[in-house]
Amino acid sequence: MSTSSMRRRATAFGTAGALVTATLIAGAVSAPAASAAQADGQGHARGWDREARGVTIAAARAARAGVDWEDCAADWNLPKPIQCGYVTVPLDYAKPFGKQIKLAVDRIGNTGTKSERQGALIYNPGGPGGSGLRFPARVTSKSAVWAKTAKAYDFVGFDPRGVGRSAPISCVDPQEFVKAPKADPVPGSEADKLAQRKLAREYAEGCLERSGEMLPHMTTPNTARDLDVIRAALGEKKLNYLGVSYGTYLGAVYGTLFPGHVRRMVVDSVVNPSRDKIWYQANLDQDVAFEGRWKDWQDWVAANDATYHLGDTRAEVQEQWLKLRATAAQAPLGGVVGPAELISFFQSAPYYDSAWAPTAEIFSKYVAGDTQALVDAAAPDPSDTAGNASAENGNAVYTAVECTDAKWPTDWNTWDRDNTRLHRDHPFMTWANAWMNLPCATWPVKQQTPLDVKTGKGLPPVLIVQSERDAATPYEGAVELHQRFKGSRLVTERDAGSHGVTGLVNPCVNDRVDTYLLTGKVDARDVTCAPHATPKP
Repeated sequence: MSTSSMRRRATAFGTAGALVTATLIAGAVSAPAASAAQADGQGHARGWDREARGVTIAAARAARAGVDWEDCAADWNLPKPIQCGYVTVPLDYAKPFGKQIKLAVDRIGNTGTKSERQGALIYNPGGPGGSGLRFPARVTSKSAVWAKTAKAYDFVGFDPRGVGRSAPISCVDPQEFVKAPKADPVPGSEADKLAQRKLAREYAEGCLERSGEMLPHMTTPNTARDLDVIRAALGEKKLNYLGVSYGTYLGAVYGTLFPGHVRRMVVDSVVNPSRDKIWYQANLDQDVAFEGRWKDWQDWVAANDATYHLGDTRAEVQEQWLKLRATAAQAPLGGVVGPAELISFFQSAPYYDSAWAPTAEIFSKYVAGDTQALVDAAAPDPSDTAGNASAENGNAVYTAVECTDAKWPTDWNTWDRDNTRLHRDHPFMTWANAWMNLPCATWPVKQQTPLDVKTGKGLPPVLIVQSERDAATPYEGAVELHQRFKGSRLVTERDAGSHGVTGLVNPCVNDRVDTYLLTGKVDARDVTCAPHATPKP
């Protein structure tokens, strides 16, 4: 996984002053009960399921059309020899001959011989709202972790529906979206809460106004159907798939709807697929996990006090954080970095180990008197119109999929009670995450019922990879999917918590991912790996 691009996406602001903490976790939705509960090995429902028929029609059409591959346009910013193209899918699978949308795809051929080739490996990095188009660049950048797999597979990325170059949606003007400073996510009064509720309601209305035609169809089951059409367009009989974060939920839904179409599937950093978790409870669970990982980072900073001078205990580092937060609340740093912007910046540390040292370094500079480094890192850049449009689009897709996928509480008292209680012991992310998701309370299109994720006829062993202390997708999610997908194997990275394990250097994990993708073999039992190397200051 490209942690830098995911971190940028993870730190996009919600209009209510919340950052996209949940950005990488998200996604779910319903298919009609027949396809959800009764899909057979071919992904067809026993009964009259219009979506199941629609995806069969669309896949057959895509198989005939193929993909018209050509050099990527310069503004796609993808190095040669990566090629780009489009796959056409129905907006509404219940109406396969109705309105169509085009999905952007790209690929790079396998680096091995013709006889070594095993097909295409399709990737989703998470979100909902993340673009997978950078995936083939793992080959052009000669990533050692992926070298063996690249010999056997074409690496294929895509922008899911609504994302980037695939009929992008929007909920608010991007330049307005990034304006700073936002209100402090932690409310100091009922008036603060009322203001945030108003912002969330206006955001939901903006989604309908700007993207109303797409909204009812922005669901995880529809994206899973899109994945099957892309598979067909590539000429692949079965799907080889790598999904990270929300991409694991997309994989779980695909595996439930199309169990007989799966050849190999690796899911990394797993969203809990239980219907009870998608999506309201999943976000509350995240708040608890983020607090734990935030403390892990503070312990590391304290252990490296000789470098950072932020305190030699977790309590002292936390005290510096609270002092910084209070200063920014009183007068935003540089006029633009308040508490909301600070949380958005600092949350990359609990997300990714790769952010531990850079975040600590900028924090250290601030405490030593250099405010500008922190302002530069945490403030939006109004001149980066393309980046701002991408951030707004990512947030719009995140919101649209999570809100449409599942029913959310509509009673403010439920939100207020749950988040007030959680905030007491888990203050780092709780209110920021609440405002980020609150548009779902007044969502203007019908909310679906999540799919019952389970094993269907023909589903092969699925490889599940998870770190024990992941903040964005807590460990219980991997255990839940493992129980639901019979024959799956769980590889746990103990005493670690970076989000996205398969892209890190840890031979215990890397070798098992390679072996599975190259041979289909999994260990006889679940495996626990020692953690990857701790970041160096």
